Amino acid sequence: MSALLRLLVIYLVIMNAASFLMYGADKLKAKRNSWRIPENALLMCAVLGGAYGAWLGMNFFHHKTKHTYFRITNGISVILWTALIGWCLYQGI
Repeated sequence: MSALLRLLVIYLVIMNAASFLMYGADKLKAKRNSWRIPENALLMCAVLGGAYGAWLGMNFFHHKTKHTYFRITNGISVILWTALIGWCLYQGI
C-alpha cells in the first residue's frame, strides 16, 4: 500500500467515525430537546469523506432518514467516494 493510499484510508476512517458519532450525538440531543448539530455540518462531514459513517449513522440511529436531501446527499457521497477509492486502487496509488 502506498503512502498516499495509507493517508487516504486514515483520513476516511477518521471522517467516517466522526460522521457516525455526529449523527448519534445529534439524535441524542434531539431526544433531550437540547442544542443540535447544524444540518450543514452533518451533510458537509459526509461530503468531505464521512459518507459511509453518515449513511450508517442515519440508519443505525434512525436519524434524518425522512429528509430526502439527506438521503440524496449521503447516497451521492457514498457513490463518489466509492468511485474515488476504486480509482485509487486501480491506479495503484
